[in-house]
Amino acid sequence: MLMSKTVSLVLGCGAARGLAHIGVINVLRERGYQINSISGTSMGALVGGLYAADGLDEYTEFVRSFKKVDFFKYLNLSMFTSSGVIKGDLILNTLKSIIGNVNIEELPIPYTAVATDINRGKEVWLQEGRLYDAIRASIAIPGVFSPHKIGQRLLVDGGIVNPVPVMPLLDREADIVIAVDVNGAQAEMPALENHKEPKQLAEYQQKIESFLQAMQKRFNLEGANTEQQLSVTDVLLKSFTTMQSSLARYKLAANQPDVLISIPRNVCEAHEFYRADEIIKSGAWWAERALETAHFNNNED
Repeated sequence: MLMSKTVSLVLGCGAARGLAHIGVINVLRERGYQINSISGTSMGALVGGLYAADGLDEYTEFVRSFKKVDFFKYLNLSMFTSSGVIKGDLILNTLKSIIGNVNIEELPIPYTAVATDINRGKEVWLQEGRLYDAIRASIAIPGVFSPHKIGQRLLVDGGIVNPVPVMPLLDREADIVIAVDVNGAQAEMPALENHKEPKQLAEYQQKIESFLQAMQKRFNLEGANTEQQLSVTDVLLKSFTTMQSSLARYKLAANQPDVLISIPRNVCEAHEFYRADEIIKSGAWWAERALETAHFNNNED
């Protein structure tokens, strides 16, 4: 029988892939692990903050509904914002309603959101102040979401400097440190029950293509061979993922967790939040595999 173990949990960045963190947390809870501190970057900061504020179940229900509603009304895609192509007012307001006005200091467990000071080019650990502000700053992918100002600092996505932030938890007391990297090497995906609705997904894809084509025209990126052209958003997100994957390997080598749950980056594309149910299940599947082979399990009663 598994002994109860305390865990310092590190959740990495990865846009829609970050929904896999929900599956990981579900597995930890089912196995009786006690999460007593969390650090996160970008989507990892969002999921971790929601868990710490006891809002993760409500958020999970919300994001799983994306297959039943028009996903793009939540993103509020816009070609007219100066510093980002996504306004996302509805999705941010939903996040606010779930979290409320809670401060990080009021959370039942220590929490750190990692962001980047865009003017100084430095890593910022947000460990006090409004939880919503910390999450909003940490998820501000450059060119996609606008930066978020806290005090005198203009902050953007923490994945620029630290995709899997182990360092903030090294001084926390816990039996084990578990880190989750959702930008791992590509691998064959497990066969999981699929709840996608083909007709709606085709409509989503058409809307994405229409929006990206408009972006190409705006920035004069159309070429003679348009089939081989990448949109501005595609270039940003794919470049960001490549950078994060390389930087994560370097950071994890310097600060090794006790357990690394590596989730392949081909689990989904960065924008595919409407595949939430499938992504969450994938996170749980990879978590189970990692925990089964973790060395500390050999000493559990």
